Amino acid sequence: MEDADQGAQRPESLAEVGEDAVTTVGQSVPALTEQEQEELREELAKVEDEILTLSHVLAAKEKQVVEMKRKLGITSLNELKQNLTKGWQEVTTSAAYKKTSETLSQAGQKATAAFSSVGSAISRKLEDVRNTPTFKSFEEKVDTLKTKISPTVSQGDLEEEGIATPTSDPVVTQPEASPIQDGQLH
Repeated sequence: MEDADQGAQRPESLAEVGEDAVTTVGQSVPALTEQEQEELREELAKVEDEILTLSHVLAAKEKQVVEMKRKLGITSLNELKQNLTKGWQEVTTSAAYKKTSETLSQAGQKATAAFSSVGSAISRKLEDVRNTPTFKSFEEKVDTLKTKISPTVSQGDLEEEGIATPTSDPVVTQPEASPIQDGQLH
């Protein structure tokens, strides 16, 4: 209801999309003479006719462009690739990109240097810890415990068990003959 009141208060009504402009002109401009209104209607009809003609010409030209591109092998995908390549070149040559790239490169170099120095510091600290008497004592105890838990197996023991060692050839044992293989039943 409020919209209807606002529409009534406007002195001129505007033509809506799809509304015939010729019929609305006569209603909104009462100050023109009958002859002026007729001239404007004729001019309006000419302009609308020109617009219609131009839209037909434009549609024909668009079809012509599509056909030419098809004959040349230019596809939408090729055009998209070219546009993306051109856009990327424009981005990479921009001053903002260059400055950002330089800043990130410097930050990367500083981060690399920082990680390297942290790694070196950790290595030095671990070496210092390893050289302390407490660590050496702990290492000796672990070696002693290791020796007690897993006594070394002699070379002779390995050969008796048929286990190959890096310096010995593997021992191959022949299975005992079965009664069926000998051809005799026992």
